[in-house]
Amino acid sequence: MKRSSTLLDAGAIALSSLCLLHCLALPILAATLPLFGVWAQAEWVHVLFVAIAAPLTGFALWRAHRQQRLPAAAVTSAALGLLLLLAGAAEWPSHESETPMTVTGSLLLAATHVWNAWRRHRH
Repeated sequence: MKRSSTLLDAGAIALSSLCLLHCLALPILAATLPLFGVWAQAEWVHVLFVAIAAPLTGFALWRAHRQQRLPAAAVTSAALGLLLLLAGAAEWPSHESETPMTVTGSLLLAATHVWNAWRRHRH
């Protein structure tokens, strides 16, 4: 069989699978959107995210540090990100600061993880 035929078949299978996934998942997602809206306003969701993020970040940093010593900037960035997530979840110092603090903390954590993955791939 020619390579172009194989690629066309694989592409057709992939597109058909995406179509099936879209057709099945979209109604379920649409039906659950009100539930997601309620969860987005629930305070326990923020606490749960921090409770998941803290040990995962700690474990990831610990493993990275064991393989090769981490610069202080990476540890500081991750710690600051976690502290901002925690402060946002606790609505400290105010409810109005929750979103900017949470977004900044998430971006710091994500940037630290991306940097660590890049560093690991490079070495």
